[in-house]
Amino acid sequence: MTRQRALIVDDEPDIRELLEITLGRMKLDTRCARNVKEAREWLAKEPFDLCLTDMRLPDGTGMDLVQYIAQRHPQMPVAMITAYGSLDTAINALKSGAFDFLTKPVDLGRLRELVTTALRIQAADGKEVPVDSRLLGDSPPMRTLRKQIQKLARSQAPVYISGESGSGKELVARLIHEQGPRAEQPFVPVNCGAIPSELMESEFFGHKKGSFTGAVEDKQGLFQAANGGTLFLDEVADLPLAMQVKLLRAIQEKAVRTVGGQHEVVVDVRILCATHKDLAAEVAAERFRQDLFYRLNVIELRVPALRERREDIAELAGIMLKRLSNGDGANAATLQPDALEKLKSYRFPGNVRELENMLERAYTLCENDQITASDLRLADTSSSSEQGETSLAQIDNLEDYLEDIERKLIVQALEETRWNRTAAAQRLGLSFRSMRYRLKKLGID
Repeated sequence: MTRQRALIVDDEPDIRELLEITLGRMKLDTRCARNVKEAREWLAKEPFDLCLTDMRLPDGTGMDLVQYIAQRHPQMPVAMITAYGSLDTAINALKSGAFDFLTKPVDLGRLRELVTTALRIQAADGKEVPVDSRLLGDSPPMRTLRKQIQKLARSQAPVYISGESGSGKELVARLIHEQGPRAEQPFVPVNCGAIPSELMESEFFGHKKGSFTGAVEDKQGLFQAANGGTLFLDEVADLPLAMQVKLLRAIQEKAVRTVGGQHEVVVDVRILCATHKDLAAEVAAERFRQDLFYRLNVIELRVPALRERREDIAELAGIMLKRLSNGDGANAATLQPDALEKLKSYRFPGNVRELENMLERAYTLCENDQITASDLRLADTSSSSEQGETSLAQIDNLEDYLEDIERKLIVQALEETRWNRTAAAQRLGLSFRSMRYRLKKLGID
């Protein structure tokens, strides 16, 4: 069986020798180059499964080589070796197409992990990736999204997944994980807005027995649980500033210290994050640290809103209705033409999640498994001016009428923020105290 082959590019003989010995013990054949010119000559002569390149080279930079390989050998994983503390350089390398990076002095355990991951990428290349049945739709934005997921799955770079609430950001994160070399390792999702601030450090990094009141046993944190795999930080903008500092350190050092622990524990975790908020705006408002934003937003992947791909609504609705009928397509309810037109003209602030909830309600209310426009219970936005004229005569009590409007807007804000009261209050421009008062007054649980 042909042994896999690695190209080592470094102008320091002792580094080349260290890398050669380590990779040789991993049963890899190696070729060495001292500069960009020699590396290109080797690439022209032989195929390689992996390239390790230093950043500083006599006739150029490792970045030049990363870009060269990305153009001519896009299936080959390239890892950058940088000086300690040059994280900005490493981030730029990831943006240019490097799949991962190492810092000097080279940690041999980390090197072996990186090489193993790179070879998994190579093993997966050439295999046709099936279209995942969970990511529905064949519109141009969705075809683009699938291609981007497939490309990002090969990298180890942090990805910031942006998009509105309900658009499917967690599903996209799962697909990046499942199509990548970490697929056999854990995928650990966490909603940052759902963890009480006083428990965050313990949840993320774990704790030792007796480290605080209630710590009756050792507990593993989310970073340790995701070791070797992917940690997905959903609603990352909801992290308090104090926790953002600790998260930044964990990402930079690739190590965590448990609450009450004496030593840091090395963790190998790929970070994916998402939020429905504009993270750049949160940075500008000083609610999110710029240095953490820079580390998380190495690559941004935007998930399109449902209103940007209206041509997918018919397919989405058909599959959702089949699912509601327990998978029996023969007994699934069908959308009447007027209902489909109504859906296609609706704005869908809650995106795919809102469509699913809407169809579930309509499926329950419809007659003879035929869903009409009236079953959807959507306001007729096309005749809003007429409704405004006639509604005045229909108002019996102004207070009740205004409370009804307030209730609808608050529920909509809660649905768009996954019932996160703090986020919903911010969206409505209310203080949390004012939001709590209104929820109690309107009887919204």
